[in-house]
Amino acid sequence: MRIISGQWKGRRLNPPKNITARPTTDFAKESLFNLLQNRIQIEGSNVLDLFAGTGSISLECASRGALDVTAVELAHTQQNYIISACKLLGIRNVTVIRGDVFKFLPSCHQKFDIIFADPPYALEKLPTLPDLIFEYDLLAEGGIFVLEHSKNNEFSQHEHFVEERKYGNVHFSFFL
Repeated sequence: MRIISGQWKGRRLNPPKNITARPTTDFAKESLFNLLQNRIQIEGSNVLDLFAGTGSISLECASRGALDVTAVELAHTQQNYIISACKLLGIRNVTVIRGDVFKFLPSCHQKFDIIFADPPYALEKLPTLPDLIFEYDLLAEGGIFVLEHSKNNEFSQHEHFVEERKYGNVHFSFFL
């Protein structure tokens, strides 16, 4: 896993082998951030990273100057890894919350400029995520929600859907 751009550009991080998360590939992450960069100002933004896994997206956003990053991850091993990666790099603006995303969302009272979710592809509740983000009014005005998923999910009929991009087996759906 590497940080693509920003303050820690080129830094490689090696998550432990016992992490069960499926990190977003560097190729897909680079493509995602190229798209985001043309749509929204990452520097100074508030970011929510749901199902944070190894923290790859959180660390990338912090490196690119996000003001505040909240990473929500249920697995203790992944949570500890994100915390240790932040300490290693000296990142102080990433808050790691250990918890279930579906319990976190209704209790969150903050708005975010960028929300990214990378749930397990087989997660039964995955299709409900766009509805929940908008139901709980978590997206700031002018913000963007990005959902990573497999080819088995289709969101084009959602009222807030903008577009889908595919990078190999990785699909990103964008919502405004």
